[in-house]
Amino acid sequence: MLPKQKSHRLSKNYRESLLQNLDGNNPQEWDVIVIGGGITGAGILREAARRGCRTLLVEQKDFAWGSSSRSSKMIHGGLRYLASGNWKLTRESLIERERLLTEAPGLIERIDYYFSLTRGKFPGRWSFYLLLTLYDLFAGIKNHGFINAAFLEKLFPGIAAPKLTGAYRFSDAITNDARLVMRVIQEGMADGGHALNYAHVEKLVYEQGKVCGVQVKDAIESDIRVIRCKVVINATGAWADKIQNQIKSSFQVRPLRGSHLVIPFELMPIKNVLTFFHPSDKRGVFVYPWEGVTVIGTTDLDHSPDLTREASIDSEELDYLLTAFNSQFPNNSLRKRDILSTWSGVRPVINKNKASSPSNESRDHAIWSSPGLITVCGGKLTTFRALSQEVVDTANIPIPKTKKDHQNLVFSQVVIEPEKLFPQDLDLAKKLIGRYGNSAVALVKQMPKDELMRISNTSFCMAECRWIVRNEFMLHLDDLLLRRTPLGLVLAAHGLKIWPKLQSICNEELGWDEDKWQTELLRYQDICNRHYSVPGNLHADAA
Repeated sequence: MLPKQKSHRLSKNYRESLLQNLDGNNPQEWDVIVIGGGITGAGILREAARRGCRTLLVEQKDFAWGSSSRSSKMIHGGLRYLASGNWKLTRESLIERERLLTEAPGLIERIDYYFSLTRGKFPGRWSFYLLLTLYDLFAGIKNHGFINAAFLEKLFPGIAAPKLTGAYRFSDAITNDARLVMRVIQEGMADGGHALNYAHVEKLVYEQGKVCGVQVKDAIESDIRVIRCKVVINATGAWADKIQNQIKSSFQVRPLRGSHLVIPFELMPIKNVLTFFHPSDKRGVFVYPWEGVTVIGTTDLDHSPDLTREASIDSEELDYLLTAFNSQFPNNSLRKRDILSTWSGVRPVINKNKASSPSNESRDHAIWSSPGLITVCGGKLTTFRALSQEVVDTANIPIPKTKKDHQNLVFSQVVIEPEKLFPQDLDLAKKLIGRYGNSAVALVKQMPKDELMRISNTSFCMAECRWIVRNEFMLHLDDLLLRRTPLGLVLAAHGLKIWPKLQSICNEELGWDEDKWQTELLRYQDICNRHYSVPGNLHADAA
């Protein structure tokens, strides 16, 4: 019998109980097995479970390990898509942006963007005004305007780009992408779905011309299980063709890498997003505040390394982003030693035109259907809900009873107010509600009060770390510090100062002894050095 869904927590007992059920003599046949624990897979789990499908999600590594913890963290319409004539994608993205802002405050937050304008160069002031008017019209809001260079300098101290005339302000949103994935997965579980991380699909089960299940290897015990279902949905992003091509070679993913630099907030203390064209190739670049630091991104180039290894920034990308920042802030030039951390993600883009530059490839999604197998690839973080609906519709799964949900919400309604949850720090209370929904109440009540304090200048606290270790199936230290929280990215030396406290928490909650802690710490440090730091000797074989 499947674990009861009294809560949507991924405890060790939950995982063991689920695996035992899969080992039974008469294991149930699932309606849907979703492969891939990124935002697309999470959205499909949520949508299929909402409709009453018996749904299991399996992820080969950790939830959000791939692209969905390494995005630019932006929930946006995509102004450049509108400028290039892709009105449909822009309109859909803006509608979804506004929906997410309404459903998940504290997790999805509106932020002002400022696009700097330069005398005599594209875009002109009035053409950009018309573009933003249409942008807001699609979103159903009115939130844009022009500011002069003097006012822009007050918002972005030290900006001194040549021939700067001012900037246009417009509205988009920002999020913590990995926390978004976790909350969507938990919403799907609350509706009866199930999820397993560290469960690698080794191959599809193919019988009588139809996919009817998957062969899965548990990364912890190395056990292999055959799990049967009516439909397999392949939502593995940049890895999608590796699954699809077992049945039929239908397409090829073009992996594109985007990299980011993280610098201390005090080096660029900003509350808004600055966007501008890179001086060398005229690609858009962003400088923005996120989780107590300032981020510079992103690049866009073909990614050739093995996808089984984590993506890493290379020296050319590092120089590219430093050049971009220093072109706007020549008197506050950044150097490599100023960088706290880096991250790189691989975008799953459909290869339609090998000759085109990476930035010109469409961000539209595509869906392929074979007997018993649906493959989805492409799309944007912002549009995961609409994409999930389309995929589940395409699967056309016969189910005995469909749940009625006329509002079609991704997130269940939160019934607690920040003022009542944690009045000592209302901003932290809003963030806790955004990240954990109604579970924020249990977090505040059950965790030690002295751990409900912000860690440094972040919006995270030790109480969250303990909650995550206890309730979100954290197998490795990097699960906690690079995905469940961003503390390994935003704290100096990848969180060195909090390691002793984390060791105590892991000992108390998981029984980790000194040897286990040292093993995990060495693993974590190696991952950070290779994939989340400035390129160096340790980086050379990974980039």
